[in-house]
Amino acid sequence: MKNVLLAAAAATTALVAATPAEAATSVRVMFESGGERLVGDLYLPDDYEAGDRLPAVIVTGAWTTVKEQMPRHYAIEMADRGYAALAFDFRNWGQSEGDRRYLESPELKTEDILAAAEFLTTRAEIDPARIGGLGICASAGYMAGAAARSPYIRSLALVAPWLHDRALVDTVYGGAEGVNMRISQSRAADQTYQLSGSLSLVPAAGAAGSDAIMQGAPYYVDPDAGAIPEYDNHFNLASWEPWLTFDAIAIADELDETPVQIVHSEAAAIPDGAHRFFDRLAGPKAELWLDDVTQFDFYDQEGAVTQASDAVADHFAVTLR
Repeated sequence: MKNVLLAAAAATTALVAATPAEAATSVRVMFESGGERLVGDLYLPDDYEAGDRLPAVIVTGAWTTVKEQMPRHYAIEMADRGYAALAFDFRNWGQSEGDRRYLESPELKTEDILAAAEFLTTRAEIDPARIGGLGICASAGYMAGAAARSPYIRSLALVAPWLHDRALVDTVYGGAEGVNMRISQSRAADQTYQLSGSLSLVPAAGAAGSDAIMQGAPYYVDPDAGAIPEYDNHFNLASWEPWLTFDAIAIADELDETPVQIVHSEAAAIPDGAHRFFDRLAGPKAELWLDDVTQFDFYDQEGAVTQASDAVADHFAVTLR
């Protein structure tokens, strides 16, 4: 796989002109995390000139997704507002390396964000003292964890954040019985991989009554939305234990000095988690709650994306000065 990735890098080292639908330029970039090659796209404002040192935003998306979905959408929005924005594929996803494909690991993904932040400090386009993180949906918790640990991520924005702890996990996944059943599946899948190298995969999204882990989730099955060619609709069952035991809400206690902006809606996913996370923040914080905006609206619907992007850009304009 490395030879393929290196060839792709050689073919895309120059800035690529944007299509008329986007007012940004992008460059294919690669960096390493945990000894594996990650592939990303760095979006720059269309008026970027060589020598400019821009504030930068790392953009990450919902679980099971790739960089060409909502991360790309928001990265372009940030570039349109004057920021450099990095969207990348996590290990085991998309074009990035990793043998444990489609593994939703909060710890691995947090490590990848840390690597992305360090990578940005080496880029000539970036002011290394002005790097922020934008986490959407599930990756809000990963981005928060990275911001708590990174010396480079100075400010944090969370859009439609899925932030849970064990109490919320029990509510969403059928109580202790449902959670324990999934954890047993996860351990069996992990044992299968350790013994044979085989992956235990099911569809990530599908119709009601299917064996997909997300049923009736229109974004992921609509080719005009998230069901794009780059998206592999798979979920590794070994993901359940690391995902269900991840306490994203507790990370708020570690963000003593990091400025945080939350954009959410009561009509979107688990708003209670966002409220509880926000209440535990001791440092500078702000929140914007939009009316009647669903979780999937935040991913690609113009009105919701524009309002969220405006709030995030304004937040970074103040906190990344």
